[in-house]
Amino acid sequence: MQSKDLLQLAEQFGSPLYVYDAEKIQSQYNRLTKAFSKVENLRINYAMKALSNVAILQLLKDMGSGLDTVSIQEVQLGLHAGYEPDRIFFTPNGVSLEEIEEVAALGVQINIDNLSILEQFGAKYPNAPVCIRINPHVMAGGNENISVGHIDSKFGISVHQLPHLVRIVENTNINIVGIHMHTGSDILDIEVFLYAAEILFDAAKNFKNLEFLDFGSGFKVPYKKDDIETDIEELGRKLSKRFNAFCTEYGKDLTLIFEPGKFLVSEAGYFLAKVNVVKQTTSTVFAGIDSGFNHLIRPMFYGSQHHIENISNPKGKERFYSVVGYICETDTFASNRRIPEIAEGDILCFRNAGAYCFSMSSNYNSRYKPAEVLWIKGEGHLIRAHETFDDLLRNQIPLPTTVGTV
Repeated sequence: MQSKDLLQLAEQFGSPLYVYDAEKIQSQYNRLTKAFSKVENLRINYAMKALSNVAILQLLKDMGSGLDTVSIQEVQLGLHAGYEPDRIFFTPNGVSLEEIEEVAALGVQINIDNLSILEQFGAKYPNAPVCIRINPHVMAGGNENISVGHIDSKFGISVHQLPHLVRIVENTNINIVGIHMHTGSDILDIEVFLYAAEILFDAAKNFKNLEFLDFGSGFKVPYKKDDIETDIEELGRKLSKRFNAFCTEYGKDLTLIFEPGKFLVSEAGYFLAKVNVVKQTTSTVFAGIDSGFNHLIRPMFYGSQHHIENISNPKGKERFYSVVGYICETDTFASNRRIPEIAEGDILCFRNAGAYCFSMSSNYNSRYKPAEVLWIKGEGHLIRAHETFDDLLRNQIPLPTTVGTV
């Protein structure tokens, strides 16, 4: 997308505003499938927690994607978007047996990540096809909050508990059709990924009726110019060769599954915000925008860096700014960042705003959530309206007049 297109959308739909480029999502999907074209049975399940707008789900469904979900509400959204139940994968953590049973009744593939639930579910539904999430005890990921495959992680069944796991399977006769792992996000070293894959291959040898192996995702995307990223093409060459060899050893052609979220939608997203005030202090020039971490929490939560452009003055002389939000506490998007000269009323564009941005937004400070627009075939389509005051009140119930106040 070009700056002029984004400026036009900001004028048309107002700010703050999320914009997603359908063409970029398509190109990322094609890049991943091409990298693993040597695998006969490949399946991509989009990790919808990254961006769960129904229009985005429909777009990916048309590309051939399945869904990776983590809650029954995400399952229901996937069904609403038109996915068949057998195209939806349910990988929860710490949910109740009742929620798992409710999802299983919908015909969705269940992925269980702890021994207690596996034993209970297996005893009640021995014929239900189940996938098992293994914790390979591999530390990977760009931040401790998104590293989920290490020994202290709450996710998955420890690879060291395989004897116990196998005993539960034998005692319940539960039907294990898949093995799954996910080590973390922002993985740079593909050798770490390949090492974890070997652990998954070894675990898979304990189960004779497998239909697929799910390697999760966590691929690193670039967040700034010349930033490093996961070499998907090299990973594709190496893992495809090893996966095909394992299928030969196993005696059956299995399906290789990935569940990318950020990889598919991060670079497709733009977040547009208007500058309310430029404030000079004794040491800093602040650019205060009409948004805050209630709309884009990643910089405050993860310390992540989003490239910021002044699309109203892209060729202006660069100055140092700290870009901050309007939330009534520390609310910093960038500190001392070189940005073309900013004036009040300018539109700033945050790049890589497609993943874990709107989906983690809130109404903190009783602020409205922004609108979302999908840019497809040269046109902007509103796929979520700006919230209104009625949205804030929708589920609130005032005290009856008969109760009174203290």
